Parts: sequence; structure tokens; C-alpha cells
Amino acid sequence: MAIRSVRGAITIDADGPDDVRDAVHELLTAIVEANGIAVDDVVSMLFSCTPDISSIYPGAPARDMGFVHCGIMCLQEMDVWGGLPSCIRVMLLIETDKAQKDIVHIYLRDAKQLRPDLSGEN
Repeated sequence: MAIRSVRGAITIDADGPDDVRDAVHELLTAIVEANGIAVDDVVSMLFSCTPDISSIYPGAPARDMGFVHCGIMCLQEMDVWGGLPSCIRVMLLIETDKAQKDIVHIYLRDAKQLRPDLSGEN
């Protein structure tokens, strides 16, 4: 068994607690389903949000989804000129037998433009 990273991102239309909860749920559900991840496979999650997102920590909805025993950190994304606004990014570290090349990374909504090579948008 190896530790592998799984990346993903999603954007929100408005910064409210429900908007963040819904987006995190959508993103994590897609990541878990695409990679066959069980809650106990997750070692840690690292979330970042653009500075325009401040209503709730994105880790809170992850805990509500059952990720209660893994480490979760929430950070502010750098405010880069021309960067994608209203974006929540996540990197999960998981235990898996899959090779890194077989991991499916998930980019949803406007975040597809961040990695078109990984989101099928190329």
C-alpha cells in the first residue's frame, strides 16, 4: 500500500455557508466515487480557498461527511493576479494500491480551466 495524492477544485457562485458546504460535498463525493476511496483510506486533506471565500472552513463539511479521523487543514490561497476567484482546492493523501498515474483528479465548474489536461476540457 502506498500514499498517493488526489487533487481537485471547484468554484462557488456566492460565499455563503450553504454554498461552501454544497461545493465541498460535490467535490469530495466526485473524488471518492472516481477513485473508490473509503473514509479510512484518507490520511489527510489540505484545503485552500481564494481570499474571497470566508463564510466557513471547507474542512467542516468534510467532517460532516464522515472524515473525522484524518488530519484536515484549511489555508488561504495566494491572491495571484488573474487567478480564478471563488475557488476551493483540495489535496487528499490516501492509502491505496493504485499507481499515481491511475488516480483520477477532479476539477468541477469553472475550476476545470485550472487543469484542462486532467478535467477532460483539452
